[in-house]
Amino acid sequence: MAASEENLIRIEGPLRPADVPHLCERVAAARHGPDGGDVICDVAAVTTADLTTVDAVARLHLAARRAGGRIRLRNPGPGLLALLGLVGLVELLGLVVEVEGHPEEREPPRGVQEAVEAGDPAL
Repeated sequence: MAASEENLIRIEGPLRPADVPHLCERVAAARHGPDGGDVICDVAAVTTADLTTVDAVARLHLAARRAGGRIRLRNPGPGLLALLGLVGLVELLGLVVEVEGHPEEREPPRGVQEAVEAGDPAL
């Protein structure tokens, strides 16, 4: 299901604790918008993967739950995705993560060719 612009929030830059209340208000407003449903948080432009960012994601999830829905993280960087997994937020919150063009989604990475060296053991 494609997200409408009302349910899509683009989050960018390093997140600071002072940013979180405004982002939570945006999530609640998007959740109560004309389309309702999940709120897509596009985090492709988030430049830091630290505990402040993890705290922000947890609070956004809580704001969405209070509004009767949930968030979906779209395009988290590898560092943020690893950190969310490390602290257990993905499993604990049942957080939905969407990674567009990720090799695990059956799309081959561009410009990557596998080569086999003579003498490599078969896998």
